[in-house]
Amino acid sequence: MNHVPSELRYSKSHEWVRLEGNGIAIVGITDHAQSLLGDLVYVELPEVDTSLKAGDEAGVVESVKAASDVYTPVSGEILEINEALATAPELVNDDPYGHGWLFKIQLDDENELEELLDSDGYEEMIAADDH
Repeated sequence: MNHVPSELRYSKSHEWVRLEGNGIAIVGITDHAQSLLGDLVYVELPEVDTSLKAGDEAGVVESVKAASDVYTPVSGEILEINEALATAPELVNDDPYGHGWLFKIQLDDENELEELLDSDGYEEMIAADDH
């Protein structure tokens, strides 16, 4: 079973969101998503200062198996990207909820987090996908 931290919120497209405070959130892809993709070889991230709406494409992760779009689960302005992924995309595989984060975003509306899945809902969704 993949690790699903209870303090995060999840999108149906397998991104996670951690609220940091001051309306800032960190976004990454889930352990489940990285395990399906396999070893990542390239990560494309959004430009800093880009404004995105929830559901917009925010980047691409490429593995030895496939390329997959990354979507922002929340609306806001990109504040920072994880520069380390340019030279070490495997951080997403090794530590998807820690050093493998993708970007930080200034939320337009914290209430959007309530529209995302909690850990139980996300676990139910991936369990249903596996059957």
